Amino acid sequence: MVFDVVILFFLLGVFARLAKSDLRLPEALYETLSIYLLLAIGLKGGLELSKQPVLQLVPEVIAVITLSFLIPFLLFPLLRLLRLSVADSASIGAHFGSVSVVTFAVVTAALMRAGIPHEEHAALWVAVMEAPGIVAGVLIAKLFAEKQHGSDIKPQWGGLVHDVFFGKSVLLLIGGLVIGYIGGVEGTQPIKALFVDPFKGVLALFLLELGLVAGGHLALLRQYGLRVILIGVCIPPVLALIGIACGLLLDLSTGGVAVLATLAASASYIAAPTAMRIAVPEANAGLSITIALGVVFPFNIVLGIPIYIGMARYFSG
Repeated sequence: MVFDVVILFFLLGVFARLAKSDLRLPEALYETLSIYLLLAIGLKGGLELSKQPVLQLVPEVIAVITLSFLIPFLLFPLLRLLRLSVADSASIGAHFGSVSVVTFAVVTAALMRAGIPHEEHAALWVAVMEAPGIVAGVLIAKLFAEKQHGSDIKPQWGGLVHDVFFGKSVLLLIGGLVIGYIGGVEGTQPIKALFVDPFKGVLALFLLELGLVAGGHLALLRQYGLRVILIGVCIPPVLALIGIACGLLLDLSTGGVAVLATLAASASYIAAPTAMRIAVPEANAGLSITIALGVVFPFNIVLGIPIYIGMARYFSG
């Protein structure tokens, strides 16, 4: 089993919250750490992009965008069978269709620790998979609500587009990719000591804070019932299998297949909540974030990632 020490920081945060400790990270530090991680991941991907012909990556980009866009449509019928409303089903699907940047950081760290190489430009997949699932979720909420209930949901498309494409997470990821691509290895050498070497330590601190947040959401599980746990634990492995199939079709390395499986299985808790709150205000935002951060994220980083890596090894032969 691949187990990384940074996961222990997350578990420490969960324990601290459940034990009602007064442990807190300053809000300003949390914001700084999130900005750092997004930029560092983008820069690393951009550096790798600068080493290879970009046009060869077009099939990968098209495939991962399509995967992200289709996930909400695949999940919508299942979520409706669980008697969730159209708005909530669309919102939860959008969270799964988008991706978790921190989960990506954890799986790449786990692969590095296990000595399994992966495509170093995988940060590009993260950047382009943020938005399509959110757009699909909004479309589902609009189309199915109009068809089944005769209502007329009119999302604020201008605000939504701005939030999806110019929100913090997407802007920093793409900005880091562009800077890393333009600067190349030589141009980014002066900042390597800041954005490359300390990365894992910063990730550990960020996971400590996420553990505190996730621990707070665990108290809501009783309110939302067993369906929340079933969704958060059963759906990720199924989506991981779809990600593995996509990775195999793209002829990715074993590590690349594991990364794509993890991205498919992850759920956004940064970009998607904000965007869906704007576009589908009638959805229960607390329900979606509890599933994404209170169940899916802990499941993936503690149990899911080792499982996905093992699955990638098996199916990649």
